[in-house]
Amino acid sequence: MLRFDRRLIHHFDWVMLLMLFLVSGMALANLYSSTWNGGASPIFFKQLYFSLFGVALILALISFDYKELQTFGYIMYGGIIILLLYTDFFVQGTIAGTNRWINLGFFRLQPSEPAKLILVIVLASWYARHEAGSGYGFRKLLIPGLITVLPFCLILIQPDLGTALMLIILFCSISLLVRVRWSTVVILICLGLAGASIGYKFFLKDYQRKRIETFLHPESDPTNQGYQIMQSKIAVGSGQTLGKGFLEGTQGHLHFLPERHTDFAFSVWAEEWGFAGSVFFLSCYFFMLLWGINIAMGARDKFGVLLASGLVILIFWQTVINLFMIMGFLPVVGIPLPLFSYGGSSLLTTIVSIAILMNIRMRSSVIQK
Repeated sequence: MLRFDRRLIHHFDWVMLLMLFLVSGMALANLYSSTWNGGASPIFFKQLYFSLFGVALILALISFDYKELQTFGYIMYGGIIILLLYTDFFVQGTIAGTNRWINLGFFRLQPSEPAKLILVIVLASWYARHEAGSGYGFRKLLIPGLITVLPFCLILIQPDLGTALMLIILFCSISLLVRVRWSTVVILICLGLAGASIGYKFFLKDYQRKRIETFLHPESDPTNQGYQIMQSKIAVGSGQTLGKGFLEGTQGHLHFLPERHTDFAFSVWAEEWGFAGSVFFLSCYFFMLLWGINIAMGARDKFGVLLASGLVILIFWQTVINLFMIMGFLPVVGIPLPLFSYGGSSLLTTIVSIAILMNIRMRSSVIQK
């Protein structure tokens, strides 16, 4: 498992590493600004330490063959289910009325973050092992569906609706990659619509319904639920073409914008660097995702193709949802912007995802004897 082929050194993915450093550098600069109070904040240093640890983690993760994940992923899945159960039923303290974190002393682990990555690994493994020449029917999707539903329910209990829905999005996206019959697609859409209607009416909490209503009409409650969206729009719009400058954003530094270092981190960036800075950041970010697609296309086995595609899908959908959220096109659901929003669990999960992509590219580039 830990045998290292020296030929891999010559195929090290410097492009992905460079893009990771570039995006992470902008993220740290943005976090420094959004939490600045006469100097660097403890939050900034904590994220910096996580970033440095993530770089060391990359070196460890590229040293083994990614194909080992096809079996090891199921053990990881069992482990994350245990952690989610522990979080739901045994964690005593709550943060913002939710049970999402396990306090390890030096670090608060949020199991729902690595759960997304592990689900991608397990789904890619299952689909790689179970072929369906004429397309996957409804019965064939029951097992991967159950694999998804279990962590979905455990995360929903916390409650964390945004992350739970992210698991459903991952299941649907990866399933469509492996060719699902049209009749099954229709059935899944109908079930999804029915489930969404029933969930909204009977299972969503009042504040979750309020978020959806506020998304549709943010001006109807400008001092409470609609406040975040309106302040985020103001921050993004006030940046104009070139921005107000580093450390000069008013919405963030005057504390008008809540969660400015987590969910709404990009709003701070847009205000300080404007349209030009936002285009530059998004160009770097989406080039990194395009490079990930290139890795998936170059993978030598079905598991590698599905795993790389799933990891790109994971980062892509979180990015799109977060950006649409801060611009008021989606309800506020607490989905972080990968690599950019503050949070150790999210940051390390994304870095591990990128390390696996680098692993796939390196081993796909080596000429097999």
